[in-house]
Amino acid sequence: MKRSPLGALLFFYFIFCLEIISQQKELTIELIQTNRDFFGKNLSGVQWFSGGEKFSFLKRDPEAKATAIYEHDIKTGEEKILVSVNDLKLKTEDQPFVIQNYEWLPNEKYILFTGTLPARSLKTGGAFYIYEIAKKRFFQLAVSEIEQENARFSPDGEKLAFVRGNNVFVTDIQSQKETQITFDGSETLLNGSFDWVYEEEFSIINGIEWSPDSKRIAFWQLDQSQVPEMRIAKWDSLYLNYFDMRYPKAGTRGSFVKIGIAEITSPKINWVDLGEETDIYIPRIKFTADANLLSIQRLNRLQNKLDFLFADAATGKTKTVFMETDSCWIDINDNLKFLKDKKQFVWTSGKDGFQHIYLFDYNGKQIKQLTKGNFEVDKILGVDETNKRIYFTSNERNTVNTDLYVVNFESGKRNRITDEKGWHGVNLSSNQKYFIDRYSNINLIGSSYLYNTNGDKIRDLVVNDMSAFKDYDLSPVELFRFKTSDGVELDASIIKPANFNPSKKYPVLVNNYSGPGSKVVTDVWGRDLWFQLLAQKGYIIFAVDNRGTGGRGEAFEKMVYKNLGYWEVNDQIEGAKYLTSLPYVDSGRIGIWGWSYGAYAAALTLEKGADYFKAAIAVAPVTDWRFYDNIYTERYMSTPQLNPKGYESSSVLTYANKLKGKLLLIHGTGDDNVHFQNTVKLAEKLVAENKPFQTMYYPEKNHGIGGGKTRLHLYQLMTEFILNNL
Repeated sequence: MKRSPLGALLFFYFIFCLEIISQQKELTIELIQTNRDFFGKNLSGVQWFSGGEKFSFLKRDPEAKATAIYEHDIKTGEEKILVSVNDLKLKTEDQPFVIQNYEWLPNEKYILFTGTLPARSLKTGGAFYIYEIAKKRFFQLAVSEIEQENARFSPDGEKLAFVRGNNVFVTDIQSQKETQITFDGSETLLNGSFDWVYEEEFSIINGIEWSPDSKRIAFWQLDQSQVPEMRIAKWDSLYLNYFDMRYPKAGTRGSFVKIGIAEITSPKINWVDLGEETDIYIPRIKFTADANLLSIQRLNRLQNKLDFLFADAATGKTKTVFMETDSCWIDINDNLKFLKDKKQFVWTSGKDGFQHIYLFDYNGKQIKQLTKGNFEVDKILGVDETNKRIYFTSNERNTVNTDLYVVNFESGKRNRITDEKGWHGVNLSSNQKYFIDRYSNINLIGSSYLYNTNGDKIRDLVVNDMSAFKDYDLSPVELFRFKTSDGVELDASIIKPANFNPSKKYPVLVNNYSGPGSKVVTDVWGRDLWFQLLAQKGYIIFAVDNRGTGGRGEAFEKMVYKNLGYWEVNDQIEGAKYLTSLPYVDSGRIGIWGWSYGAYAAALTLEKGADYFKAAIAVAPVTDWRFYDNIYTERYMSTPQLNPKGYESSSVLTYANKLKGKLLLIHGTGDDNVHFQNTVKLAEKLVAENKPFQTMYYPEKNHGIGGGKTRLHLYQLMTEFILNNL
């Protein structure tokens, strides 16, 4: 039979479509974790030169086949090796030095090389090495068999302060002469470093601050001798070993804190007068532009009163500059910049309902509010005092976006610098003329570009494309808002299955974190390919930022105060109600998963939302807030002694008798953050209620549950659970 031209065209189009479909590959757990192409290329180790016209970065040297330090010239775009691994040898016959962490001294005569230690963010540690640029000399500084950490250069670039054996030392780099500042350090008395809970909950690592004239150092001293010990089993011997850690749980005593100030030439310590109350926190200290004045932020135990103090460096006497109070809690950040005039400083506060920028004088008088509106300032990146400009990031465009802005602190005029809608991770130059923009959006992997602060692109630096994913038929992530039954709009996202057919019914997995100030719905590339794998297997992936999450002002976030779990569960149920209104959702097959706080919310949602959720996976969940640390928990819940009903109503244990759906509990037995105790106590309660559940524990694994093939095993386990129960 003769085929018509149109029929022939349709035939070949059909064959073409079949060929395209047949070329699509399926993701696997192993592929997701091992294919480095999925992660893209990064510009790593960026540090700006003091003049701001060059920056250094880490890159593999193809000749030496090892990582080297390169420099990039802003004007010319020229890149060249500044320090190769062959420059970093103590002896000619030594093996090439492996760069873990490097840092320029302020005078740019030297580069410090250190190891790193486990911590919430970068923590220098191990041996310290110095490379002298002019002489191309590489040598070890502050040699010791005792563990060293928290290296910090003096502003003049001639001295290095650090902690050894929980004591503070200062070394002159040229002479290598050491001066010991403290002598009482021990396992329980920490000088210049922090206990676990300060590092974790105040996001602070280095406990040493230099004065701007390099003549003094200020440091924290934490006495954790009265902090209760937590014993964590190590399953490595016949009768078991343990490691003990000081861990202050909600309602128990934390470390006693002191602030010392020492002159380097005669290291007599002046202890700062912090007041009569000792049950306090000192989350931040910072020298002002005046070398004789140290600023101190003093926070009360309930974290709803912040005193901003100035301490006389010579005497330790303090005065209160200003005070902030809140009916719920006060968040701590690093948005404090002292101007060179020694008269004014810039500060952010949420006191008008949103985080905004303020200008103060040294007497604590508010000169002016520099930003205002229903948006949140995130980070102050730099201050150009000559041109009266402050550069900062903000979500003014949209609660799911972040952009770079500039505000003039005389006129108050504000402009957005970044153009593309999405997420801009900004690294501002030291002269405030340029910035490196790590840009991505929800459906585009991140790339790095160089701009000037007028918003003009200078050049591409590291550009990634989506070619690594072209054979895998990834589903787009859609961002939107829906309205709850009580009229509140919530940010949400959805991933529909591959080859989505709106006439079919699909099961849903809800991804959540839900904790105070957090966000999972953002216009940034952070694509978890596990969700794409599940979408390929016919699942919808949904997420919602419930009330209590960040980016939408104080009232939205702080309504969870003293009542964690209530609004999280309420709005996850609102999300399920929204899903059931969609014609392509199978309302009887909605599940939820999460890790850490997200695991707490997932388990609680399955219990309290039994009519809407069929299954849940909870990885390392808090199950009762009495088991978690005092700083985080009391910030949002007050103490168990002051809020016993809140602790009871927020506990997953309280609602164990309501469990109907399928629950998978997962925990690492060596978790020093959310202790294994949490899962054990929930399991005990569920058994007492005769409620069936599944569990998996990972011996000696910490909160991240990683190492070896652990993640492979974990994600295969969770995938099978979803396929079998949802």
